[in-house]
Amino acid sequence: MSTIDQSGTFNLGGHSVKRLGYGAMQLAGPGVFGPPKDHGAALAVLREAVASSVNHIDTSDFYGPHVTNQIIREALHPYRDDLTIVTKIGARRGADGSWIPAFSREELTEAVHDNLRNLGLDVLDVVNLRIMFDVHGPAEGSIEAPLTVLADLQRQGLVRHVGLSNATSKQITEGRGITEIVCVQNQYNLAHRADDALIDDLARDGIAYVPFFPLGGFSPLQSSTLSDVAARLNATPMQVALAWLLRRAKNILLIPGTSSLGHLRENLTAAGLALPDEALKQLDGVAGSAA
Repeated sequence: MSTIDQSGTFNLGGHSVKRLGYGAMQLAGPGVFGPPKDHGAALAVLREAVASSVNHIDTSDFYGPHVTNQIIREALHPYRDDLTIVTKIGARRGADGSWIPAFSREELTEAVHDNLRNLGLDVLDVVNLRIMFDVHGPAEGSIEAPLTVLADLQRQGLVRHVGLSNATSKQITEGRGITEIVCVQNQYNLAHRADDALIDDLARDGIAYVPFFPLGGFSPLQSSTLSDVAARLNATPMQVALAWLLRRAKNILLIPGTSSLGHLRENLTAAGLALPDEALKQLDGVAGSAA
């Protein structure tokens, strides 16, 4: 049994995927824009991830843009039969690297075709609609129009399954009235726990929850508790944060990203990190102390 097998599995779009996957966002250049500093290292990270039994990769054609998908194709195509690649649409990049909503029928359709072409696929396993009413976090607003476009592309056979990213509970309910939603991808970590109730609701319905920014993302989580627990367990804060997420709920699928082979190896060992009850209690309290 490889280390990540200890993370367990969960159903994502009809595929049994390891609960510890890989997010490709950091394979692009600074600010998720432009090419990577070390193209060869990016290829090596992807190949080692899959060789280590990762079978769930998260990406988007607006990473770069186009960069990460082209690297994934170069590194891994033809893809293993058990590999599930999840992408997302709903945004585009400005010339300055800005993130711009792209919700029109034309933009969404073009995005699906861009993902297909750059990944070298005839059909996309899972496509998340990235909701862009607020770039920085979920914000209310109807998603009927863009999600109907994505559902149409699904009926055309270009997309197998649909998910939502940066979504509120109300939007998820609205989305499930339009098409089956197989996953929700939102920010969630030890300190940022607004989705606690949502995770449990989705778990009851067999829907995957995919948290991003396990250590706070662009504003790194500063927690002496996390650092202390990591030091006691002879682990890194990231390993502890990932292990805590794996313990949090069985429907949580992790997609930690890195462009470093060393960090990839560290992240993957988080599946085998045991968290004593005392450590779990301390970590559960981080959200309160960060409030």
